[in-house]
Amino acid sequence: MFLNYLKDFSTKKIVKKRLSNVKHLTSEGKIKTVGIIFDESYFKEREALVQELIQNGIAENAVKVLVFKDKIKKNESFDYPTFSYKDLSWHGTVDKKEVEDFIAEPFDLLINYYDTEKVALLLVSNLSKAIFKVGFASIDKRLNHFMINTNAENYKVFAEEMFKYLRILNKI
Repeated sequence: MFLNYLKDFSTKKIVKKRLSNVKHLTSEGKIKTVGIIFDESYFKEREALVQELIQNGIAENAVKVLVFKDKIKKNESFDYPTFSYKDLSWHGTVDKKEVEDFIAEPFDLLINYYDTEKVALLLVSNLSKAIFKVGFASIDKRLNHFMINTNAENYKVFAEEMFKYLRILNKI
């Protein structure tokens, strides 16, 4: 328990240091690929949000999902790649192949769908090679390019606002 607290503290310190050195990439291109990072602790409607993306013109095979769970049971199986605190190292890296592949993918849009700051989620979002990042206003402002002020339960409002501004920015 105490070691988990120290690991969390150490990783949070590394993430905060990395956030101070963030360089935002700019892209003039349209959004073709989308990555979504969910926190399953608070939001269970991930399929509904993926359907909202598909209804707004994003191809179904262009959407990749990564799910975070606080604790993963031993024999639990998932539809999507899933990670937890166990997959974090003491040095601020992730030790799971699926997460490393997700981070390395150069998405046109990354949706950080969590409104509570957790070290594992911040780390994966920060390490992602995505060009444009969208998230909630309650998360560290240096992490996302565009922030929406709502809560995670209102996925329809989030999707409507996101697509409204993506159209204004000529991203879709």
